[in-house]
Amino acid sequence: MRVSDHLIKMASRTLFVLLSTLAFGLVLSSVSRPAEAQGLTVNFYNKTCPSLELIVFSEVSSILNLVPSLAAPLLRLHFHDCFVRGCDASVLLNSTEGNVAEKDATPNLSLRGFGVIDRVKAKVEKACPGVVSCADILALVARDAVVMVRGKFWPVATGRRDGLVSFSNETYQLPQPTANITTLISMFQSKGLSVKDLVVLSGAHTIGISHCSSINHRLYNFTGKGPALHQEYLSKLRTICKPNDTVTFVEMDPGSFRTFDTSYYRGVSKRRGVFESDEALLTHPLTKAYVLSHAGEASQAEFMEDFGNSMISMASVGVLTGSAGEIRKKCSVIN
Repeated sequence: MRVSDHLIKMASRTLFVLLSTLAFGLVLSSVSRPAEAQGLTVNFYNKTCPSLELIVFSEVSSILNLVPSLAAPLLRLHFHDCFVRGCDASVLLNSTEGNVAEKDATPNLSLRGFGVIDRVKAKVEKACPGVVSCADILALVARDAVVMVRGKFWPVATGRRDGLVSFSNETYQLPQPTANITTLISMFQSKGLSVKDLVVLSGAHTIGISHCSSINHRLYNFTGKGPALHQEYLSKLRTICKPNDTVTFVEMDPGSFRTFDTSYYRGVSKRRGVFESDEALLTHPLTKAYVLSHAGEASQAEFMEDFGNSMISMASVGVLTGSAGEIRKKCSVIN
């Protein structure tokens, strides 16, 4: 190879790296603003725990390679944490004598993945003792779980601190699968989240399962006022879920429940949403338009970008920063 050719190649590579770095910087500056407004930053642990994200992703990928079905529960853990008291890891605290914690409230009895969070936290503590909050670990694990099932990476701003209390009676703030669109919008708005955030984050139902006990009322003697299930889909669900069945489960996004994509919206558009809250998205002009758009020609890349942005907004809800709260040594108990 001639020297001139070599120099040209070297210059091209350098330019590529510089442009890539600039582009990534622009992405960070554009999508991390909601989090930064809450006192969080993407580079919060750069000096105190520089290997944090590598440790978390290594553990999450190792676990999900063995048990891929845990991706949805890990994402759900973060969601259930942020909607009660904000993203402060209160959902991870154990009940104590005289107090029933969030995790033991009825809406959270089906939550899974606590052991994964404990395992990740132990690895992080070994590398950086007393530095990283459980609330930040929840946010990072949720992102990495989505990436592991073919979702798109988004930058997670960190700097959250852990809450000191957890009360089961506060889980009323969690959106229920039976909620109508008015209730859903109101609950999201109470957390500073938009109608678009509602329909985008509902797209998380593209992965995971639901137990028959959560939908049997829709399959037998249904008296709801919302859109009815497609008759063919209703018949299929009845073959899977028998009356009073509390054990069997159904896929939230049949045929694609382990891949993060837009097929959930195609199902909802055909009245094949598992929950009433899924079908409710067809009863509001803005949410319906988004569902139909992403059931049709809208690109999957657009949804991935929207999802990352909405997750950044949700992960900023009610965060504790500065000297508030604490950095727990173990996620299930306060120090």
